[in-house]
Amino acid sequence: MLLWASLLLFAPVCGQSAAAHKPVISVHPPWTTFFKGERVTLTCNGFQFYATEKTTWYQHYWREKLTVTPGNTLEVRESGLYRCQAQGSPQSNPVRLLFSSDSLILQVPYSVFEGDTLVLRCHRRRKEKLTAVKYTWNGKILSNFNKSWDLLIPNASSNNNGNYQCFGYGDNNDVFRSNFKMIKIQELFPHPQLKATDSQPTEGNSVNLSCETQLPPERSDTLLHFIFFRDDKVILSDWSPSRELQLPAIWRENSGSYWCGAETVMGNIHKRSLSLQIHVQRIPVSGVLLETQPTGGQAVEGETLVLVCSVAEGTGYTTFSWHREDTQESLGRKTQRSPRAELELPAIRESHAGGYYCTADNSYGPVQSALLNITVREISGNRDGLVAAGATGGLLVALLLALALLFYCWRRRKSGVRFLGDETRLPPTPGPGDSSHSIYPAQVELQSLCVDVHPKEGDLMYSEIQTIRLGEEGEANTSRTLLEDKEVSVVYSEVKTQHPDNSAGEISSKDEESY
Repeated sequence: MLLWASLLLFAPVCGQSAAAHKPVISVHPPWTTFFKGERVTLTCNGFQFYATEKTTWYQHYWREKLTVTPGNTLEVRESGLYRCQAQGSPQSNPVRLLFSSDSLILQVPYSVFEGDTLVLRCHRRRKEKLTAVKYTWNGKILSNFNKSWDLLIPNASSNNNGNYQCFGYGDNNDVFRSNFKMIKIQELFPHPQLKATDSQPTEGNSVNLSCETQLPPERSDTLLHFIFFRDDKVILSDWSPSRELQLPAIWRENSGSYWCGAETVMGNIHKRSLSLQIHVQRIPVSGVLLETQPTGGQAVEGETLVLVCSVAEGTGYTTFSWHREDTQESLGRKTQRSPRAELELPAIRESHAGGYYCTADNSYGPVQSALLNITVREISGNRDGLVAAGATGGLLVALLLALALLFYCWRRRKSGVRFLGDETRLPPTPGPGDSSHSIYPAQVELQSLCVDVHPKEGDLMYSEIQTIRLGEEGEANTSRTLLEDKEVSVVYSEVKTQHPDNSAGEISSKDEESY
């Protein structure tokens, strides 16, 4: 298993800039302890950020030694502390190598991160095989369940830090003891830190959360997922590769303790941040205003009037309430997250006129608007229509009565009966206390002259319908026909016949059929 491979180590992770990355040295074979005479290849990774054709190597043991290679690899056989540097880059972290002359050595990787599988190798110089191997950790014997002589510790953590040593047993019951190796499991990434663009935002504003952590240069290609919580109960997001979360609008009820978590894609390393308290500020309502639709506080009887209550400032859920000044009763109530609310008054009546006001409350107490006076006007067309309809109906009834009377007279004459009528009388003049503008037609007194006569040739017979107009003090006006005059309220009919030679108006009974 190669624990050190060439890695893409310098992609920006969690806010790191590429210019701050250092090159990283990988070792092959992936150990830090070797027998003298063995060869080790060092590779300086990180050229994707630094265009160079040469690599500078620094070796420090008894003294510092400088070596320049045309590529990014260097083959070494000496113990020492090694660093590399590409053109324009900082120096890498050091790698310590030991070339030993002991007969048995314990080989461990240069660096092990939490979540890795820690591999320990007990290695003998000569080719003779070992018959048994034993490992100790801080003086305690470790069981080895692997079929090989290597010791594997999966999913390493800080609990595995300490001093390690191995013992080898030969064919002749020889016992070999290795050197001690102090192993410290490196942290793959620190506990994340939750940051917010504003820890005391105003209601309705957006807040950006960021889960900040940092991978080491050696493992900068490790993929992490992030998650966000509030009060250990509310999950704000699923696991996501993005370390940022935007809350488009935050409200007072969203105040609380926020935290985030980060873990590897495999899920074997999981860490959470400390809590961050976010207190959302609410703006009290102010500038409460009551308006109407239609505007101006003018309403028409029978139509719908809309009362609009609004606030100039105020956040969160607001309770709006509408009231009449005289009764103090609530006409309606609405609670919503909006700076304005509407209340409809359908089919408003004249009795609804008066003063109105509204209140708004977003938990700091109700704030009242100024009083708005609402007037209601009736539709004039309704009353005029009733008057016209009454007058027209009265005229039609009078006309039908006149026609019926004429027909009755004709029938009576056919039977030989003669009627002499009195003088034609005008309808009574309205008294001082009577109204001449009644919407109902006045009673009509019809005085008919039905005579059993036979008109001679040259006799004159005619029928006349007289009308009296409103407001003319009882004077008759016959200049218009009944259907032309729309302002008639009193109607009477007078049928007149006259013989040219008879001033008394009598007509002989001859020529009945011609009549």
